[in-house]
Amino acid sequence: MARHGPNKGARRVSMSTVVLSMRWPIAALFFIGLVTASGAAGLRPFKDDLFAYGRVLRQEDGGDFRIVDYQELRDINGRDEVPERRVKQAYVSLGVRQAQVNETLDFGDRSLDVTRIGPERGAAFTVIFIHGRGGDRRLGANDFSFGGNFNRIKNLALANGGTYYAPSVRSFDAAGVADVAALIRFASVNSGGRPVVLSCASMGSFICWGIARDGAAGAALGGMMIMGGAADPDFRKSAAFKAGLPIHFSHGSRDNVYAAEAQVAFYRTLKTKGYPVRFVLFETGSHGTPVRMTDWRDALNWILDR
Repeated sequence: MARHGPNKGARRVSMSTVVLSMRWPIAALFFIGLVTASGAAGLRPFKDDLFAYGRVLRQEDGGDFRIVDYQELRDINGRDEVPERRVKQAYVSLGVRQAQVNETLDFGDRSLDVTRIGPERGAAFTVIFIHGRGGDRRLGANDFSFGGNFNRIKNLALANGGTYYAPSVRSFDAAGVADVAALIRFASVNSGGRPVVLSCASMGSFICWGIARDGAAGAALGGMMIMGGAADPDFRKSAAFKAGLPIHFSHGSRDNVYAAEAQVAFYRTLKTKGYPVRFVLFETGSHGTPVRMTDWRDALNWILDR
């Protein structure tokens, strides 16, 4: 059950979403085959010329490990109208807001505030973004921050029959894991068991690693994305590891919160065991760089094609 937010804007958007939802089952049927067929083109592009990775400085493991060129002057100052606050208009398409709604999901014994873009039911796939410390659902729904990358995932989801959730996580402990596990099960059931991708940034990575230990929630996942997060030395004991859940890492080489060296070492440990894992390292990037620069379409196509 969903309870829409109290402000008039939220109610007005929810009415638009109801109208749009009548069209989504047909769209979802078309895109299910598109995003899951091995070797298919995958998700329809959205502004790929602006968001696709630039120069690859080095790659290993058949392309599964890549070091990508990143330059602050170009990728922040040259991309933003107001550096780190408002991206240039060319990077966003705001029509997606017509399908955006703030709501509180009631799971019986717990509830969760989310921003949702796309249909509540019948989604071809679902993406859930977990913010880090000090954030809430507004971060993952902000069209203009982080170089417009959240506007891109919203548009990618909507254009491909998918649904995107940005929840407000209240804690990064067992209670927060339980909240997100409930959202994963909710999204999986409402989509008819289609793929759910959990993406976790910074301290939000503790939610991803907690979900990896939840057999029921982990079974509903199609993959995970860790953006500038912590490594989990005990991951190999988890249900997700045993199931071979694909994981896509992205990290800045100069991250001063979670050292890139630790995450790269974690990747290599998994890779040597034949685990489905990928890593994009942004050369000279900082802690927030992966949220700004991760190519959502590239990452999701890799996960959805596993």
